Amino acid sequence: MEVYRLANIKSAKKRILVTEKRTARNKSIKSAVKTSIKKVEAAIAAKDKAAAEEALKAAIGQINRAATKGVYHKNTAARKVSRLTLAVNKMA
Repeated sequence: MEVYRLANIKSAKKRILVTEKRTARNKSIKSAVKTSIKKVEAAIAAKDKAAAEEALKAAIGQINRAATKGVYHKNTAARKVSRLTLAVNKMA
């Protein structure tokens, strides 16, 4: 790892490694959330109410998990859930 070339102090080296690990974890979680949101939007576009509701349940779970882990702020998570739910409910 060439990371150590930048940092001379042991604690700085550790911070770099920890940051890389957290960044990868956060990126993975955000990616999963975006994918689940796209599934809901695809079901809405296809006008498939049942599929949209199923996808919405999964998406809400993913978003809330991301908020619990601190990847998203709770208000951001609430906004995402609210907008998705509204879009699914509009599908009469």
